[in-house]
Amino acid sequence: MTSDTVAEQTRQDNITRILDAAEGLFRHFGYSKTNVADIARELGMSPANIYRFFASKTEIHQALCARMLAASYQMAQEICQLPLSARERLRRYVHAQHQMTVELMLDDTKVHEMVVVAIERDWHVIDKHIERIDALLADVIREGIAAGEFPEQDADVASRCFGAATITLCHPQMVAQCLNKSDRVSPEEVIEFAIKALTV
Repeated sequence: MTSDTVAEQTRQDNITRILDAAEGLFRHFGYSKTNVADIARELGMSPANIYRFFASKTEIHQALCARMLAASYQMAQEICQLPLSARERLRRYVHAQHQMTVELMLDDTKVHEMVVVAIERDWHVIDKHIERIDALLADVIREGIAAGEFPEQDADVASRCFGAATITLCHPQMVAQCLNKSDRVSPEEVIEFAIKALTV
């Protein structure tokens, strides 16, 4: 292992430690009540050391957001690669995304605060994540078209429309608003409606 490789590994280890500590404090005290000095204190280092890796608390938050979205994408990718029909994979993906949103982002109010701040700041990491998910689902739809499950159509457009139709089950703020409303359609009804639209 070269000295450059060791240095890079040490750098990545420090970044991971900082992100882990920041996430723990954000979850416990809340994003707005935690600052860089708190993170440094948690790690037993000076704030200046934190700034060697992140220019601000916002950058730390962005990196945490990217890490959460990466976990979401990995889940989606695993579901989309299952040896199941395209319909079933789409169904399972939206169910799993909805469950993740409820459990990770809403049951833990401090995490929800982090997500809301990220959405309000319109960070590019979120846009990039949506693009990657759209591409993933478009591939599933193409496979569904090839298998005769769906009629011939533009899979990229269909994927974006499918995402728009199910966004109330995946967008944290929308899920929070709809969660305890008795007059709203169920997740199952939304999913089946969106899948049926692909067959028209």
